[in-house]
Amino acid sequence: MPDRDPRLLLVHAWLDDVLPGLFAAQGWGDVPPAKLLPASSDASFRRYFRWQSAQRTLIIMDAPPPQEDCRPFVKVAGMLAAGGAHVPQILAADLQQGFLLLDDLGRQTYLDVLDEHNADRLFAEAVQSLLTWQRLPVTAELPSYDEALLSRELQLFPDWYVQRELGISLDRHQQRLWEQTCRLLLDSALAQPRVLVHRDFMPRNLMFSTPNPGVLDFQDAVYGPVSYDITCLFKDAFISWPDARVQAWLADYWRAARAAGVPVPGELDEFLRASDLMGVQRHLKVIGIFARICHRDGKSRYLTDVPRFFAYIDTVLARRAELACLAELLDSLPLQAVRGAQGGAR
Repeated sequence: MPDRDPRLLLVHAWLDDVLPGLFAAQGWGDVPPAKLLPASSDASFRRYFRWQSAQRTLIIMDAPPPQEDCRPFVKVAGMLAAGGAHVPQILAADLQQGFLLLDDLGRQTYLDVLDEHNADRLFAEAVQSLLTWQRLPVTAELPSYDEALLSRELQLFPDWYVQRELGISLDRHQQRLWEQTCRLLLDSALAQPRVLVHRDFMPRNLMFSTPNPGVLDFQDAVYGPVSYDITCLFKDAFISWPDARVQAWLADYWRAARAAGVPVPGELDEFLRASDLMGVQRHLKVIGIFARICHRDGKSRYLTDVPRFFAYIDTVLARRAELACLAELLDSLPLQAVRGAQGGAR
């Protein structure tokens, strides 16, 4: 009920204030009766509501300060839209209260509709969207995916998964193996050409829409490694694909990126290696994040997808001998059950 949710009361009051002016400005007539329904939530403090009348629907983002800040969303939305990506139009904003009113890009995400028959087509459309912002010039408007940020992300794995979830402190030899792993992954990431990076370019953040796809959840964008977003797309937290198919999709992307003038490595094998190592960095980070969400925020359901990420890592370990340090480290940890589960493909 609204009276048990102070933020929801504020949402209602804000809508009562902004909708009449919006409807008048858009030529939509009087504000009709409507329902306010939960639309989605995520692992952060943000949540979304759908304002639904008989004629139209709108989306409200509730991003409570000080935990969340709407300004990066507004900035990146403008950048992506200028590049040609299909992102939500911001119809009204109250940055102090943490409210945005957006147009509705639909009810189905890629995660809802992807299957083995339509994946080639839907991913090809996602790649074309990705290329629109990878072609944008790298300016000073966004943070950099620098060594400090990449390192902080990697450290989530030993801090939250190894120590909090497994209850283990790395010994001296294990710590050396971890440091060797981090150095290898960091050097690979930092050597890559830099583009605008969404940072969560995955099926759950792509809407099945017209034009397709609609792109969401881009507020954490940075400038960083060119392989990051495409690797994220094909090695997702909630849906897996056979490795041979992923490698073919990555090769298709590499060819499309070269044709579009996106600064990918000049040789396919070099790009595939960069993608493998970039993926391992992300997988270790996400495993740590899922453990943090469980132990800090009480949301244990995310840990059920951890085996999927270990499966991705094990696939890369099997073909990248330079990651022997990580293979030895993981083999020294009690991970047999979680690595054996393999996070089955959908």
